[in-house]
Amino acid sequence: MKIIKYPARETWEKIAERPHMDLSELNATVEDVLSNVKSGGDEAVKRYEEKFDHVALQHLAVSAGEIDEAGKLVSKELIDSIQLAHDNIARFHEAQIFESKKIVTCNGVTCWQKSVPIEKVGLYIPGGTAPLFSTVLMLATPAKIAGCKEIVLCSPPNREGKLNPAILMAAKIAGVSKIYKAGGVQAIGAMAYGTESIPRVYKIFGPGNQFVMAAKQRVSLHDVAIDMPAGPSEVCCIADEDSNAVYVAADLLSQAEHGIDSQVLLICTDEKKLNEIVEQVNTQLLKLPRREIAEKALGNSNFVLVRDSSEAIDLANCYAPEHLIISTKDFEALSARVVNAGSVFLGKYACESAGDYASGTNHTLPTHRYALAYNGVNLDSYNRKITFQYIDEDGIRSIGDAVVCMAENEQLEAHANAMRIRVNDVKGNK
Repeated sequence: MKIIKYPARETWEKIAERPHMDLSELNATVEDVLSNVKSGGDEAVKRYEEKFDHVALQHLAVSAGEIDEAGKLVSKELIDSIQLAHDNIARFHEAQIFESKKIVTCNGVTCWQKSVPIEKVGLYIPGGTAPLFSTVLMLATPAKIAGCKEIVLCSPPNREGKLNPAILMAAKIAGVSKIYKAGGVQAIGAMAYGTESIPRVYKIFGPGNQFVMAAKQRVSLHDVAIDMPAGPSEVCCIADEDSNAVYVAADLLSQAEHGIDSQVLLICTDEKKLNEIVEQVNTQLLKLPRREIAEKALGNSNFVLVRDSSEAIDLANCYAPEHLIISTKDFEALSARVVNAGSVFLGKYACESAGDYASGTNHTLPTHRYALAYNGVNLDSYNRKITFQYIDEDGIRSIGDAVVCMAENEQLEAHANAMRIRVNDVKGNK
């Protein structure tokens, strides 16, 4: 980790930079895989599963028997925990249900919106070094609440051709029935284009490695919508002299263990506390099973000493983190000044892990500074708003002449005429 003391504001953009990768070779691989899946369907997916996940699959679909078998492999304690998390996530997202209102914008003109669920959505769930069964809950639960008719889930199998049993149990609890064994770029391609087994969807959700993210962005250009552009996980933590160094260090490491290209940023207003946190990071790091991954992530990371909490929140807003933890005595005042963040955690007990699993908020969030313009997944992510308007004769009298005038001045005569003939008819009916 790099320690930076009292950086000038003109250097903050540099501090906010994320790790960079040469993506030229990666993009070529992604293009090749997507093209082959588009033309080759199931057989191409199976071929890439054998190449990348080292498993020869007879069938891509997960059977009911495999789901039943998974139920016997997952402990009751974990099932109960998944159920608790699901219930909290459902409660939070149900509160986001849209209520339409008809608005009379002027005499004779009524406008309104209707929220309509996306009919077919695809969920990508990473399997790799950390099978993210929690992400099943985060993506499938709001999809069910929204009323999506078809929810397709893809996740990479292990070398025995099985999906992680906790992923299958989370899918069962969340109400997903169409589950497929496909990982990486081939899974994104299958959901974007459709294969003999895997249905084509209209929008793809879910995190993944650099290959998955590149594939999502590629298919979003012409073929399917995606939840958001994203990259490796990250956290920013603001601390002061009252912060618990043990807690803060644990929070920083909880993100560092995600992957070698993850990043953490500590912003601290007290030098003594910053040094305590550094000491705690080094101590706790030694005990982590994913120590090597966390160490490499810390190499991408900055610990910054600033003058006061005002400067701290300004720097955090510049960084625009996926996760922002404000672990200071004035967290409530600082929270009012947050403008760029995916999800915010307030006070010393609100660890980012709570949001990752069971508090109820969604953990699928914008990374790589996309929080400057994007929000995380919520119920609206699974809906479209369709606008309606009804205009009667009074409405033509209210807006008709203005519409004709504006269309004529934009030199769009057909537009002007479409309204003009109605205006003339209404005036003739007087």
